[in-house]
Amino acid sequence: MADVIDLGQVATSGAAALVAGMATTGWDSCRAAIARLLGRGGREPVERELRIIDDTRTRFLGCAEEEREVGRSQAQQTLFVQLMAFLQKYPEAAAELGEFADGRAGGAAAPSIGVQYNRDSQIVIAAGPVRVDGGMGNRIPGGTS
Repeated sequence: MADVIDLGQVATSGAAALVAGMATTGWDSCRAAIARLLGRGGREPVERELRIIDDTRTRFLGCAEEEREVGRSQAQQTLFVQLMAFLQKYPEAAAELGEFADGRAGGAAAPSIGVQYNRDSQIVIAAGPVRVDGGMGNRIPGGTS
């Protein structure tokens, strides 16, 4: 029996990968990869879909730091609905979206984020495992540690 793909799970993973990519320097390649995937519907539909993604990114990145988690959740919900509707129309795209979500968009290696000499704070949103080389610490503002 053929493997059955859970479209909801793929849409959830795809939405998480898109949101994770929104705040990175690799956003342009992430956007291009999702545009290729969404291109199955033709030029006009892909432009409409990308406007939704771009508007979602603008709202997410415009969130104040204390609202970032709520903004991330709202962005993921918006993109989940969008991707789920796309997958219902084009279920054959599920495997490709799954690869995108796994960081293998178009067969490329998973993106890498480097943060060095950051003395204040850093938020890293990842759609997969995060590896920390060299250690990581927390400091409480005004504290001694």
